[in-house]
Amino acid sequence: MRFRDSIVLGEAPMKITIDTAAGRLTTEGPDGTSMPLYGDEAFEILSRLWVKVGWNQKHSYGFSWLGRPVIQLPSDLVRLQEVIHRLTPDVIIETGVAHGGSLVFYASLCTALGRGRVVGIDVEIRPHNRLAIEGHPLVSLITLVEGSSTDPEVVRHVTSLVRPGETVLVLLDSNHSRAHVLAELEAYHRLVTSGSYLAVADGIMRDLHDTPRGTSGWRDDNPAAAVAEFATRHPEFVLETPAPPFDERLSRYETTYWPDGWLRRR
Repeated sequence: MRFRDSIVLGEAPMKITIDTAAGRLTTEGPDGTSMPLYGDEAFEILSRLWVKVGWNQKHSYGFSWLGRPVIQLPSDLVRLQEVIHRLTPDVIIETGVAHGGSLVFYASLCTALGRGRVVGIDVEIRPHNRLAIEGHPLVSLITLVEGSSTDPEVVRHVTSLVRPGETVLVLLDSNHSRAHVLAELEAYHRLVTSGSYLAVADGIMRDLHDTPRGTSGWRDDNPAAAVAEFATRHPEFVLETPAPPFDERLSRYETTYWPDGWLRRR
């Protein structure tokens, strides 16, 4: 079987040819090369393409957690689980509620670990979503805060929900513009405790600017750009993707919607 297409990975367009009979993947262009199909470099090329096409086809919209839609790649949920298991935070704060699936996911982990609760913030929590979340068996571990995540009054209220001495993990997944994410980072970074993380979703937008459902401005206007800018201002945080606790992969390429989105407090 031979498959041929033209794609853009990063900045340089390339054409790829996949020859499953010969077990080769060939790229054409200024830096064209031929490589084993079953190897690290080919896996990364195909994974990047899979993420782009899958995002355009709304692949992540087909999953739920304990009855609520959770708009994430399953692989990202597993990575989040690994971090939460290691940190066992007292409080998980997330901006962006949507259907509430991620809040339920975190609450279920808190239940399994016997520790922790969840705070979800959104500028608008739609009535049917609020009704479903408040009727969920894990609602006792979830606090909903409606309002702009960058509103000083909302920030003060969320801060008041954290008790002295509690460990805090903050996850940002609301408005994905560079300016808004940067404002959220500035607003919530003080709540993150030493050794914990301030993590930002959907940095993958920078690689989706040329997809049919993408926007050309995403090349520079994206969450990962906000994280990079924030990191230059705050030496108390280091840009560091958490290492998996168990890893026997042959390739270390990570298939994720959260690239370069993890900041660890020193």
